[in-house]
Amino acid sequence: MTTANRSTDLSPTSGQPSRWRVLSWQVAGLLIILGLWWLVTDVLKVYPPYVFPGPKAVWTEVSYGLWGTGPQDGKLLGAIGGSLRRVLTGYLLAVLLGGVVGLLMGAWLPLRATLGAYLTGIQSVPSIAFVPFAILFFGLNEQAVLFVVILEGFIPVALAVSGALLNVPPALRVAGRTLGARGLGLTLRVLLPASVPNVLTGLRTAWSFAWRALVGGELLIAGVKSLGEQLEIGRNTANVALVLATIIIIGVIGGLFDTLLRAAEARVRRTYGLEVQS
Repeated sequence: MTTANRSTDLSPTSGQPSRWRVLSWQVAGLLIILGLWWLVTDVLKVYPPYVFPGPKAVWTEVSYGLWGTGPQDGKLLGAIGGSLRRVLTGYLLAVLLGGVVGLLMGAWLPLRATLGAYLTGIQSVPSIAFVPFAILFFGLNEQAVLFVVILEGFIPVALAVSGALLNVPPALRVAGRTLGARGLGLTLRVLLPASVPNVLTGLRTAWSFAWRALVGGELLIAGVKSLGEQLEIGRNTANVALVLATIIIIGVIGGLFDTLLRAAEARVRRTYGLEVQS
């Protein structure tokens, strides 16, 4: 490859591969995975279809569930709507609660030294471990799922906000105090705006935790339209294609939201001069 050709594949300022080249790699990787899947299941038939169905059978379940008139006739669409409503409600509440607690921890050392350490410990507990407690406390209903989602989203936000406030360059604190900002005013008008890039990283982590906690909670809560319920239906009816279709939909939705948050994070970082345009 010539020097001229290489220059078109790399970002002119950062030396990173261009977006289109990264996208082409991702599409090629997806095609390779689908090809290997088809080869193993439909050509070589390594496993029987009821154990490991091929891409066509899974796509059939997706089409039935989203827009078809087959066995699942639109049930996947309703499940997606129910899960999105539940996770967005829990995530927004977690961001609100975590933001307030993070601000308090960033401003008050005793709270940061005590509550911060406990939150770090609780964060290491898998979300599925809280589901039995949530069921016993709230019952077999949506409140139990929301509790787990809020808990898993709240902790990363609180720790991210607290940590971001502590990582603000000392020069900004000095400048703010020199201009007369003190206490809460210094936090809200100087420290918090300077912390936005790091806070966004915490929001993205919180989304990932909340999404995984949602599906884990829905698996054990019967009677609500959800992607977790679809996984349970697939397991109870030995419909592996439906299970795989639901797993793929969960991954696609989670990936789309993560991509949106990454784009917002990159845009803010460029605005703050922390990242160059690629």
